[in-house]
Parts: sequence; C-alpha cells; structure tokens
Amino acid sequence: MSDLLFKKVDYTVGKLLEDIAIGEIGLPDIQRPFVWDTSRVRDLFDSMYRGYPIGTLLFWENGYPGEHRTIGVEGKQKIPHLLIVDGQQRLTALYAVMKGVPILDKHFQQRRLRIAFNPLEERFEVTNTAIERDFTWIPDISVLWQPDFDQYAFVSVFLERLDERRPLAPEDRRRIPKAIQRLVNLINYPMTALEISLHATEEQVSEIFVRINSRGRTLNQADFILTLMSVFWDEGRKDLEDFARQARKPPADNRPSPYTPYFHPAPDQLLRVNVALAFRRARLEHVYSILRGKDLQTGEFSAERRDAQFARLREAQAQVLNLQHWHDFLKVLKRAGYIHRSLISSQTALIYTYALWLIGKHGFGLGPHTLRTLMARWFFMSSLTGRYTSSPETRMDQDLALLRGRSRGERFIQVLEQEMAAVLTPDFWEVTLPNNLATASARNPGQSAYYAALCILDAPVLFSTMKVRDLLDPTVQARKQALERHHLFPRKYLGRQGITTKRDINQVANYALVEWHDNIEISDRPPAEYAPEYERRFAPDTLQDMYWYHALPERWYEMGYRDFLEERRRRMAVVIREGFNHLSHL
Repeated sequence: MSDLLFKKVDYTVGKLLEDIAIGEIGLPDIQRPFVWDTSRVRDLFDSMYRGYPIGTLLFWENGYPGEHRTIGVEGKQKIPHLLIVDGQQRLTALYAVMKGVPILDKHFQQRRLRIAFNPLEERFEVTNTAIERDFTWIPDISVLWQPDFDQYAFVSVFLERLDERRPLAPEDRRRIPKAIQRLVNLINYPMTALEISLHATEEQVSEIFVRINSRGRTLNQADFILTLMSVFWDEGRKDLEDFARQARKPPADNRPSPYTPYFHPAPDQLLRVNVALAFRRARLEHVYSILRGKDLQTGEFSAERRDAQFARLREAQAQVLNLQHWHDFLKVLKRAGYIHRSLISSQTALIYTYALWLIGKHGFGLGPHTLRTLMARWFFMSSLTGRYTSSPETRMDQDLALLRGRSRGERFIQVLEQEMAAVLTPDFWEVTLPNNLATASARNPGQSAYYAALCILDAPVLFSTMKVRDLLDPTVQARKQALERHHLFPRKYLGRQGITTKRDINQVANYALVEWHDNIEISDRPPAEYAPEYERRFAPDTLQDMYWYHALPERWYEMGYRDFLEERRRRMAVVIREGFNHLSHL
C-alpha cells in the first residue's frame, strides 16, 4: 500500500481549531463571505450533539513543512502545512462559533454566527430576539468554549435564573447540567481527515475530490491557485475579491471604483488575466505548480523559486487591478459596439482581450489609440467567431505563443492582424456567417455582433429617428427597456400561417430592434399591414438607408417567410462585415 496518495489522520474538533488558530491548517474562508445558511450551522451542531458523523475532511500538504515565515497568514505563527480542499465551510462554521469570531456575510458585512441551545429540550436554534428573552435558552453557545469559561458558575447562574421564574423539578436539575456538559464536550468530537500527499498532482487532487464528494463539483485550476494565494499572498486574493465585489455596485460616494454596467468579473476571471500577463500562459495546470515553487523538470520544490514567481504575479496584478487601465480597456468594448452587457455573449473573450490589451500596452509599448482600435477589432472578431468558446485555454495559449519572443509593437499588431485575416475570410462572411445566423438562440454571437455593428455604424432604430447606440445606453434606467426585440413577422400572425414551432418563429433573422411603444402598437398585426404605415413616416432616401442598416429588402413584408429569413441573414452578414471594417477607420 506504499503507493497510496493519502493518509488518514484522526483529529478532535479542539485540535483542528487550535491548528487553524496557529496557522498549521490554512482556513482562508474565515476571511471570505460565508455561503452557508445559518440554519445549516445549527444543524451541524445538532448532528454533532447527537453523535452523528458530519463527513470527512480533505487536506493537501503544501510542500513546505517546517517553514515559519508569515506570508499571507497575518497574525499566525506558521505558514499552513495543510491546505483545505474539502470542508472549508464546516470548519469555518465550527471556528466562528466555538472561537466566537465574526464572519463576513454575503453583503460583506461582519457579523457573529449566534447559535442558541435549550438544555431542557436539548434543541438548537438560530438565535433571535424571542430566544434572547427566554431564560430557558443559552442564546449564544460560543461562551461555552471561551478561555475564561467557568462551567460550574455558568450552570449555577443558569439554574438560579430558571428557578426564579418557575420551580425546577429534581429531574430537570440533573438534566440541564448533563446537557450543558455534553455540549461543552463537543470540543472533543472526533473527526477524520484524509491528507493528500504533496506529491499528488492537482489533477489527482481534483479527481479525488470529485470521487468522494457527493455534490460532484469539479475543482478547477483556478480553485487551486486561489487557495495557494490564500496561503502565500492572502492580500492578493483579497484584492481580487474586493475588485470583483466593487465592480458590481456603483460607489455610494462617487469615488473611483471598478464598477461597470457592462461586465461583472469574478475573481477567477481576473486571475486568468493575471496569469496571462505574468507568465504568458493561459493553461493554469502548470501555473499552479510554478507558483508552488516546483521545478517542472525535477519535481523538486523551492521556496526561493516560489517567492520569485509570486513576485511576478504581484507585479502583474498591480496592472490588472489598476482602475485607470480597467476603465481604459472598457473603452475597447464601446469602440467595438458592445455597449450593453446583453451583447456580450462570451465573457471569456472579454477577459482574454483584456489580457492581450495589457500585454500590448506593457509588453509592447503600444499607444492608447492604436491599441484601442486593434483590440476593439480583436474583441469583435473573437466574439463573432466564438474563438474562446471551445477549449478556451488551449486557444489562448496558442495566441500567447505567437507573441513569445517578440517585443516590438509592430510585431504585436502584425500577429493579431494575421490571425483576424485568417479567420475572417470571404467564405466566412458570405457562407459561414449567414449559416450561423440560422438559429433561434437568444445568445447567438452573430446577433450580438449585428447589434454591435449597428452601434458602430450609428444606425437608427427601425422606424425611428433615435439611434440604436443611444437607446442601448446601459446607464439609462427606466421601467421599460427603451429598445425591444420585435418579431418582424409576429408570432400569432405566423401561427395563422401554420408556422408554430418556436425555432421557426424565433429565428434571429425575424427580430429587429424597435422602440418599446412601437412594439406594443404593432402587436400581432400582419407585416403587410403595419410596415407600409410606418414607411410613410420617412422620406424615400431615409427609409432606404434605414432598411439597409436593418438588413431589410424593399417590400420585404410581401416575401414568403422562408425566403425572407434567408435573404435577411445574407444582408445581416453584410452589415456585420461593414461594422467590423468600419472599426479600422474610426
């Protein structure tokens, strides 16, 4: 059995909490939002009290036993020897309640986990106002495990207060101290941990996690790197999470903030930008080993090598989280016409474009205007073609490989231009793209690119003098959206023609952007009835231009539905191509 990747270690709850307190076991979640509902914490203590098992923990040796420097574990005596792979929420709950320390809730507000216990009924509850006023309850069981806790005095006072309100039966006087003693003894509750060897790879650890975890959640490489950051650079992980949190909500004091209505990045997405900028890599499987200080050739660990790699990551993250860089990059999205978050069909394309933008800026020294135009075209292309949809890490790794060993700005431009030309061929515009538009998917990249092209070209809304760009402005808030997707051939009208399947009715080519009040007015009227009425509002030249932008042939409403869809898809592809080409001339 010498080839086992793990060993079984028995703990008591008290030993676990002490190891966490001194830093022997890394528990980063005590500093992050607590995701369990408080009722689950109550049930956890109830299970322990009744002698039920609460599951096995999974730890992983970090490879540096005996190292006693403080890195990312402020206030602790050690760098954690064991990293928690599974069981963080259970240990966070135990640590927070039994040590009496606050946790962060989902709103990033500090609060205590307060669990109450009724010794007469031997029942746990989440503490509330009624329980706090009821002397039959211990409103906060945390007091039972504090260093200055005097059990004899506590029980005496508890019994005295109860006796003042009602005489206690002899049986109750015996039951209450026993119940409290049983609760206090949970500090000796036995737990089992499987400790995975430091020689196990992250792929093996992930597979072990999936096989023993009934939830079946797969650990990804970002999980491993974020855990490692919690150990060796917890401030860096906190900065990632703070940035992601602040990007979701406008600042109340109007101070500089990463908030954007376009995109709300997650910490692991920002981490991918860090890694691409620091190491010119997209595949995280090797980056984790590099950050651990592992020599990929010999398999040996080195604390010095680890520190050097974390220094590179720190330098990169300073650029990634720089507010000026972030907001300058967001101008790339506006330039590309993707001015509303509903148009962003690939967040991965956005993240990797940000990484390339930073590389172009800091690695190749490109000026802001040149870089903005180039990256707007790259994001448009990547979103339209689904470049980072399938095997995104592999695709981005290939893109980064094309830039390795190069340092001149001209070469950066040349590499990206060659890639765009190789993908956006005449066949793509004339055959592939129209075929890709033959779908009813609401998140179709081609439809998003078409709307982005309308923004680039400053096109009017159909049957309106307002501009698509103006009515898609994400900063405008109203009860109804200014723009709505309208069925050019209304659903009920098509039903009367015998076309009833959603896939046929909701074709991308059957949608146009109209103002909401026009959409209501049109309702389910036949297109041959409502369209001529709207046409009479506009001069012939104005109508002709409007119809070109909206990919509508003259007298489109007299066409058969199938012929209309095919012709409009072809015209939409022409508009998308024009929008992309127009980016070069802005």
